[in-house]
Amino acid sequence: VHVIELPDAARLLHGGELVLSTGIALPDEGPELDAYVAGLAGVGASALAVELGRKYTGGLPAGFVAAAEANRLPLIVFQHEVPFVEITEAVHARIISDQLDQLRASARLHEVFTDLAVAGAGPGEILHQASLLAGRPLLLEDLSHHVLACEPAGADPAGLLAGFEARSRAIAPSPRTVFDEPAGWLVTTVGARGEDWGRVILVCDGPPGPVDTVLVERTATTLALGRLLARQQESLERQAHRTLISAILAGPDTDPDEAAAQARALGVPVTGRQLVTMVLRSPSQGAGLLAQARVLDLAEAAADACRAERIPALVGSLDDVRAAAVLSMPSAADPDQVLGQVCDAVRRGLARRASRPYGVPGGDPVIGAGTPASGIQQVRRSLLEARQVADAAAEVPQAAAGRSFYRLTDLRLRGLLFLLGGDPRLATFVDRELGPLLRYDAAHGTSLTGVLAAYLAAGGSKAAAASRAHLARPTLYDRLRHIERILGVDLSSAESRASLHVALLAHDGQPSGSMPSSAGTRTVR
Repeated sequence: VHVIELPDAARLLHGGELVLSTGIALPDEGPELDAYVAGLAGVGASALAVELGRKYTGGLPAGFVAAAEANRLPLIVFQHEVPFVEITEAVHARIISDQLDQLRASARLHEVFTDLAVAGAGPGEILHQASLLAGRPLLLEDLSHHVLACEPAGADPAGLLAGFEARSRAIAPSPRTVFDEPAGWLVTTVGARGEDWGRVILVCDGPPGPVDTVLVERTATTLALGRLLARQQESLERQAHRTLISAILAGPDTDPDEAAAQARALGVPVTGRQLVTMVLRSPSQGAGLLAQARVLDLAEAAADACRAERIPALVGSLDDVRAAAVLSMPSAADPDQVLGQVCDAVRRGLARRASRPYGVPGGDPVIGAGTPASGIQQVRRSLLEARQVADAAAEVPQAAAGRSFYRLTDLRLRGLLFLLGGDPRLATFVDRELGPLLRYDAAHGTSLTGVLAAYLAAGGSKAAAASRAHLARPTLYDRLRHIERILGVDLSSAESRASLHVALLAHDGQPSGSMPSSAGTRTVR
């Protein structure tokens, strides 16, 4: 509230003020008075209050009232003298009181949500406490507009959730807190470090106030922090195990006696035991928080599985896609049987973890096992083998589909070719065997490589190859002769067929663009 006795008061205002005046400095009726009123309305003054007696005695001029009506500026007239200071004190005291109430409410919110964050509360408890503070329904949804948690606060849950997905999709995503008036929802995004994963919705019965905005934003922040901590939480045991496994993998110079002593100190005996390694690879690629969370889940699930099967083990993460374990078994134990039981328990544990609050879905892991080691000196070789097997199995799943874990023998030729995939000598071999045919297909738009693949897959049987390729036999014979001319080989030779088959398998297992290729090599013309 401001007392201003100036004819150009508008230049001193910011908007939202109640202007008090006796009118003593105001112009008489005319354009100047109209401009005065229009100026106040233009800067957004809340109202103009004029006290009669000093300039206006019988009432305000008609032009004054008309100008206020024309500019939609509320006009208050005091018929008698009013102490303006009492008005300013009363209104400012009300404003300060409201601000103090907001500060007290904000302090209360800060206290509650800090306690929830420190206690590691789950999303259900966080939403429950926020709903108690708001006294209104509160919901948490994911980015697919599925309700993860709902606190009805006395409202009918069925009514709150009826047609929820359609109503939620109608509200455009926003990085900020927004109030959707048609729905009556105050909505804010939940996420951290650029990874948004949900939204908090406060169901309002009118326009929300500042405290409501603070409440939903603190709720979202606490939820995001809880999920962030849950994702990145790695037990001290996992950290110690990871450090020892990394030291064993770091190089062959690791002191085996020292490593064995550290393993025993961690409760994993290694002397006179059968040490079996396995590497668990997440099926989901990528990096960042979500990838780290999946690997931590893999490690914890593997540790839980080993405890459940009473198998002492070192278990820890290797990187953003792999976790490793060194299982210590009695020398008479059957490693395949124990590994099968542990791997099945891992998958059950991962399914349970994914269904929990803050659970991280990740799919079925690929598990590779190394050759059993009789001592800590051989564990590094076994771990490297298990990692190679897991990587190869992830890339060549058809080599041994349906197994709970893979060994190098399960992957056979495809696994070997994958392991050699980075060797330039293999690329040279593929280009020498298939390069002319691949380049011919690329230049002429043919699919002779596919015909050759069908013939080799049929074991050199032309009748079976014609059936596989859906070609008449004379056509197949003609194309095989054409292939022989292009490659300069004799397809009746078993050695030639074997060499070309290996080259085709190696070519199929290479990343796109790493070798010469033809369009549609598997589509036969």
